[in-house]
Amino acid sequence: MDDSVPTVLIVDDVPENLRILKDVISSLDCQLLVANSGERALELLERTQPCLVLLDVMMGGIDGFETCRRIRTLPNGKDLPVIFVTALADEINRGFEAGGHDYISKPFRLEEVRARVCHQLERFQLVNELKDLTVSLEDKVRERTADLNLLNRNLRKEINERRYMQDRLKYLAQHDFVTQLYNRDALDEHVSLLISIVQSNQATQVPYFVLIDVNEFRLINDSCGCIAGDELLHQIAELITELMDPKNDFGARLSGDKFVIVLRDGGVSAVESFFRAFNQLLEDFLFNWDDRQFRMSVTQVAMPITEDMVSFEQVVMLADEVCYSSKKAGVHSRIIRNAQDLAYEEHRGNLNWGLRIIDGLEKDLFEVHFQQVCSLVQQEPKKKIEILVRLKDESSGGLIYPNEFIRAAERFGIISKIDRWVIRHTMAELSERTELWQEVDQVALNVSALSVRQADFSDFILEQLEYNQLDGSKFCFEVTETEALNNFTDTRQFMSKLHEQGCSIALDDFGTGFSSFAYLMDLPFDLIKIDGMFIKDMHVNEIHFGMVDSIVKLAKMMNKPVVAEFVENQEIVDQLKRLGVEWGQGYHFHKPEKL
Repeated sequence: MDDSVPTVLIVDDVPENLRILKDVISSLDCQLLVANSGERALELLERTQPCLVLLDVMMGGIDGFETCRRIRTLPNGKDLPVIFVTALADEINRGFEAGGHDYISKPFRLEEVRARVCHQLERFQLVNELKDLTVSLEDKVRERTADLNLLNRNLRKEINERRYMQDRLKYLAQHDFVTQLYNRDALDEHVSLLISIVQSNQATQVPYFVLIDVNEFRLINDSCGCIAGDELLHQIAELITELMDPKNDFGARLSGDKFVIVLRDGGVSAVESFFRAFNQLLEDFLFNWDDRQFRMSVTQVAMPITEDMVSFEQVVMLADEVCYSSKKAGVHSRIIRNAQDLAYEEHRGNLNWGLRIIDGLEKDLFEVHFQQVCSLVQQEPKKKIEILVRLKDESSGGLIYPNEFIRAAERFGIISKIDRWVIRHTMAELSERTELWQEVDQVALNVSALSVRQADFSDFILEQLEYNQLDGSKFCFEVTETEALNNFTDTRQFMSKLHEQGCSIALDDFGTGFSSFAYLMDLPFDLIKIDGMFIKDMHVNEIHFGMVDSIVKLAKMMNKPVVAEFVENQEIVDQLKRLGVEWGQGYHFHKPEKL
């Protein structure tokens, strides 16, 4: 390879992703190396010296995070830039913790990929030049001692160059290249320092964490392109910078379309003054692109950094929760003055659940349980089971049921992590327990709407099937009816891809949404699962009985078998049989047990 041309190593096990990234990188006059797994990437790094690694998060074998950690142990891997490639915003923090320098979001935006790659290549080049210059300086000091006057003059020039490069490297490491504001890493360092100052009672005034979310960013970014989106962010950042006191205020781009301003002094009055001034600037601001003009609005919330806050991530999650609830309530400007304004215990509860879920995933505190699905029409039925998830309580040793933590998992965007954990562990367990695998005819697994919307989720399932050498025709993936129709295109693609490998699809919680029959006819699902809210009291509730009857008739018109949830007594069983329901599931038949 030509050493004068930078080499980029792309690590991804999805051919289409490799093709897109190769096309983008090839246009930057770079040499390419390609690996389809973390293990292959580590082998290449032992005998090559790339300038940059583009590393996919989710892969068969070792994942991107473990691959990055192992890269850091290699002789040539300590300072090697690593850009994570991920479809999940909540994977970003783990990527930085594993040693990543940056991230690229899926689906790919070509300009973003080029910009981030060029940014890291420039940074890597500067690091190497700095190392070479340092070695050169040391050599020259030893060789030119005899000619001190000439040496001093040359050294002054070179030291100035070195200082410039150090300053430039520090700037690149701490600033966002789109907005020129501080980046998330610098914000983390600044807020963590403020937390320690507040906890030690050294703060003269309560600092405020101000979160600004640009409401129209996604509209402009999707309709006008990512270049327009970046330009919008740059112009909003200029408005924010115009209002900041550089001695006391700290402005940063948190992620995507979110900005943060930390006001160290002035308390509530300083926040109110900032909001008034910023709102006035927004009223006068028009974003122009391709002969079109856009008026902008933001959701802005401010909360104090108090002594009971222990980490930067906690502050961010709490501020994001306040911003989210404010948007839902139609409130676009909110200042938290005290615990009562914050409805503190409610938000802290959500936050604690988010942290507990993350700990549960990292410590393997989740458990896979199962419940049998019993035939109502066959004497010797096939054995079907549904997989259920439980979370172990470290303090009591008891089990926590999904209704307590699923809302928080959905709120913080980590429900897909639970889906992947359950699928990975269920398939691994079934692969090891060959007797159980041979005995079971179908295994049902619930998947969330967030997972279905992820482009690589179906590939993840198929990879797990192949890795564990399991027959896909034995698996049925359950998608809720409402979410299936809300995300019709994504759901159809997901169903079709799994159908190709023999997997079945069930529409779960059927009857709670307002389905269009035409849409249902267009979805490639295999069976209908009636929501338990109609089943559990259908023997005493005529309306719910009528709903079940209607759904069963609809299913028979479509030639789809029906499963009834929450079957609790024999009266319900008898009614379901009369209606022609084929399958029942509930405590009347089987109480869930650990897989």
